Amino acid sequence: MAAGVTRKISAASARAHTRKAKQKTSFPLSSGMFGKILLVVLTGLLAWAYQATRPPPPKTCGSPDGPSVTAPRIKLSDGRHLAYKEIGVPKENAKYKIVYIHGYDCCRHDVPITGTLSQDVIESLGVYIVSFDRPGYGESDPNPKRTVKSLAFDVQELADQLGLGSKFYVMGYSMGGQAVWTCLRYIPYRLAGAALIAPVVNYWWPRFPANLSQEAFNLRLPQDQWTLRVAHYLPWLTYWWNSQKFFPACSAAGRNPAVFSSQDLELISKHRSSQESQDYRSLHSLCGYQTTLLNSTVSVTHCPVTLQSQIRQQGEYESLHRDLMISFGAWEFDPMDIENPFPNNEGSVHLWQGDEDKLSPVILQRYIAQQLPWIKYHEIPGSGHLVPMLDGMGVKIIKALLTG
Repeated sequence: MAAGVTRKISAASARAHTRKAKQKTSFPLSSGMFGKILLVVLTGLLAWAYQATRPPPPKTCGSPDGPSVTAPRIKLSDGRHLAYKEIGVPKENAKYKIVYIHGYDCCRHDVPITGTLSQDVIESLGVYIVSFDRPGYGESDPNPKRTVKSLAFDVQELADQLGLGSKFYVMGYSMGGQAVWTCLRYIPYRLAGAALIAPVVNYWWPRFPANLSQEAFNLRLPQDQWTLRVAHYLPWLTYWWNSQKFFPACSAAGRNPAVFSSQDLELISKHRSSQESQDYRSLHSLCGYQTTLLNSTVSVTHCPVTLQSQIRQQGEYESLHRDLMISFGAWEFDPMDIENPFPNNEGSVHLWQGDEDKLSPVILQRYIAQQLPWIKYHEIPGSGHLVPMLDGMGVKIIKALLTG
């Protein structure tokens, strides 16, 4: 072919040639570059996850950015403070001295048994009661090193600094009942008697038969089952689980009325509608989540906002969340291994339980009572978790504790 001859190319061939040229000049994403992008994305996700699981620092009472101190407090040997409230006759004149331990999402103001006790009964018995904010609640300093064991020695130090004598009584309601177990285990020599009122159980205590604890666990609301699993198996996720909005978390912290039995709801309705001064006093004694439930249907004047606001004022992590991690984590002992602290009947231990309690399953309390025959077990038919709010129950609990 002559050198000057030009070959003709079709339009379709030209377009195909152009596309190939463009493909050859496009910027390729190498495997190394893809790996770097993936690393950046994963780093971002990890940073987000770290921040999401990291609780904010507590706002300690008395600190520059924390709530003010309004309650009397003692200073413990480790530098922390415990806030307390005294009820009844002056301790100098008291015949019986009781340390009361509040439950979950409550504070020193929440002493349900006093709601149905008249002043005449308190004075005739000569009863002095001191209620204190557990660490992280109300105006007591948080304790990041808190353990099951540590609270028993907080109780002992409180009693010593207030001059309650060599022996005193302890009483705990709901999650406060777990603290009574610790006192029975670690400071039995300081106790004159003990009362556990609807005590919350740890489903992972080793002495529980697996099938029985599983049966009781299944009675809890599904959202509570997941909350307790997280607290037990993944405690470092407790803050995130209870602050995220994707799944429902702890029903008690969320003030879910489903945790109440039918009798509980009747008691709430009764105290809501009553205008009598005695019922007004007991209304003030309801735990925090119960108070808020009432406040949803009752005028604020019947349920002071100041009481509820004090409970979590230092932050939910060092109060509610740490409670969950400790209460349902691995304990340093099993309560069913505790020996009788009063072998010579110089005192007594009582356990009060409603058979329709949705927060503390009765089947586990019955098992505990069988394993520890020295406990005086009182089961209240038809009652739920608010058993101390029943008419006359405060007097029964107090008299049984003091007279054996």
